[in-house]
Amino acid sequence: GKSMTGEWPLQDFLELGALPGAVPCARLHVRQVIWEWGLTALTGSVEILVSELITNAIHASRSLEPRSPIRLWLLSDKARVLILVWDANPQLPARVHADGEAESGRGLLLVETISDQWGSFPAQETGGKAVWAGVTQ
Repeated sequence: GKSMTGEWPLQDFLELGALPGAVPCARLHVRQVIWEWGLTALTGSVEILVSELITNAIHASRSLEPRSPIRLWLLSDKARVLILVWDANPQLPARVHADGEAESGRGLLLVETISDQWGSFPAQETGGKAVWAGVTQ
């Protein structure tokens, strides 16, 4: 089978502090990368998804000591963009409920609406978790 790398020829990685400033920083970075990749039709969707996933990761990291950074990957095959955000908190995000009360469900309704699909998984090698979302041009 193909390695993950083979399937996604375009790859970008960014590490950010778990601070509110990470969100605008990530958005600016993402806009630049998506432009370089020639996928500007997806800029709006990718920016919103990155904002929501980074915001969730900051909230998830808040209670942790020592404070771990947040990691953002962007992967693309020129038609799709896959966003992957890692944080050190192993708790997976709750599925979205209509009442919107769950703290861990912040913004996930938006993620569910905008992305083609999304999910999360425990990060075995590093601990913590990764949350991902994909969009297609």
